[in-house]
Parts: sequence; structure tokens; C-alpha cells
Amino acid sequence: MLDYKLLEALAAVVECGGFERAGDALGLSQSAVSQRIKALEVRLGQPVLVRAPALAPTPAGQRLLNHIQQVQLLERDLRRALPTLDSASPRLRIAVNADSLATWWAEAVGPLCREEGLLIDLVVEDQDVGLRRLRDGDVAACLCASPQPIAGARCVALGTMTYHPLATPAYRRRHFPAGPTPEAFRHAPAIVYGPHDQLQHRFLAQCGYRGAFPFHLCPSSEGFVALARAGMGYGMVPLMQAEPWVARGELASIAPGQVLEVPLYWHFWRHSGELIERLTAALGTVALR
Repeated sequence: MLDYKLLEALAAVVECGGFERAGDALGLSQSAVSQRIKALEVRLGQPVLVRAPALAPTPAGQRLLNHIQQVQLLERDLRRALPTLDSASPRLRIAVNADSLATWWAEAVGPLCREEGLLIDLVVEDQDVGLRRLRDGDVAACLCASPQPIAGARCVALGTMTYHPLATPAYRRRHFPAGPTPEAFRHAPAIVYGPHDQLQHRFLAQCGYRGAFPFHLCPSSEGFVALARAGMGYGMVPLMQAEPWVARGELASIAPGQVLEVPLYWHFWRHSGELIERLTAALGTVALR
């Protein structure tokens, strides 16, 4: 039989990014957490964590993390059927892209969280890389742009978010007087969410430009729009987020008619229990655009 206290220690170390913070989360000393990890490795006969250059689960550790995520979800269903087991609130760790979090996510999941007393531990990841978190066992579910489910998981299409290349009218007049030309793209500062964000590159390729371009890095969806509204650059902004400023004329497309469609998919482990099924159903009611 597996000792789930050991698996919980492993999950806490990975989620918290260290032994000391994992101990704080579990109400244990750093030494106690370290001893649990060591006991797990002795029982397994192989390491479950790589300590350097950065703390990360080994392939065996990832398998165990996948397992404990699913067990925790199934335990939640059992607590609902047998409420006297304990009164702890259910918690889900989910990877979500920043643009969804800034627009439709809260409205979609809020009713279920209030009804179930559900606590959500959100990990903000670009829509192109969130699936890695699920594969590594770090999250129970994720939103991402990949339609291909990983082994043992399900994938549900949620819809498409439409991105427009937006800037202030003054910025557009200054940097794109002749429209979206290669020369303008070569010199006009763009705004990019982070090192994994490929939306800007896809837009430029769609416009026929594949060269280098200057850019600001801004890992905040709200800050991203704030930089654009301040005239610091142009960037790919979801239509549903930008509508108020577009309607008031504060933001406008630098390439009218050019948009980028990004599909979103909800990935979660099979046999994860009723709570994930209900969350999936709630997300299915969202009208993305």
C-alpha cells in the first residue's frame, strides 16, 4: 500500500517550490518533509526529486504526482457522500492562461466554487505551455491551446479567443503611417506577455514578416493593456478584454481586418471524480470570442 502522507509531502514540495515552504503548508518542519521524501525514495528504490540545477520531479516522481492529484479528487467525492469523514474544503490546482483569467474564467467557475466551497490554486501559464504542468502532475487540470490529450487525460474544446493587434491611434499614426509594413514591424515596439508567448510571432508571420522586432515584456494581462493604452507599444489583446477601450476609440487595430484565432482546450485527468466533471460542464457554457 502507498503511504499517502509521503505522496502529499512530494506534492507539497513541488507545488511550493521547496522543502521549507512545503513544511509551512503542511504544518511540518523542513526536516520532517525531507524525511518523508527520503522515506518515499527508499520505498520506491529510486529518486522522486531532482535537487539541482532546479528542484523538479523525476519521471517516477511525476507518475506519483499524477496519482495523488487523482486520489485527492476522488477523496473529495467520497467526503461529499460521507460528510463525517472530515470538513476540509476541496481544493483544485489548475493551470490557466492569463487572458482567460482576466476575462471569462471567474464568471464561469464562481457559481460552482460558491456552491461547493471549492478552493482553487491557480497557476498562471501561457496557453501554449500549460499542458506541461498537467503532464508533470503539478496540476489537476489546465487550459491550453493544444487539442492533443496526454495519456490518461481527457480534452474538451471550449471555443476560440479572438486577438486583435491593438495600440493607441497616436501610436498607430507614428509607427504605422503606411500600415503594417515590414519596415514598420522592424522598428515599432511590440508588447509580449512572456518568453513563451508566441502570439506576436504568429501575427507577424501572418502578415508576412518573420524578422526581429523590438518588444516590451509584460507578464500581466491587465498590465499588457495598460502599456498599450499608454502608447508604449502594440500587442495582441483578446477582443472580449479590449472592447471598452476600442468602443471609446482609445485603442485601435494597427492592421484592420487582421486577427488571430486561438482555440482553447480544457485538459483533465480521467477518473478525476464528479467535481472535475461539474467544473467541465460549467466551462462548457462559456461563449468565447
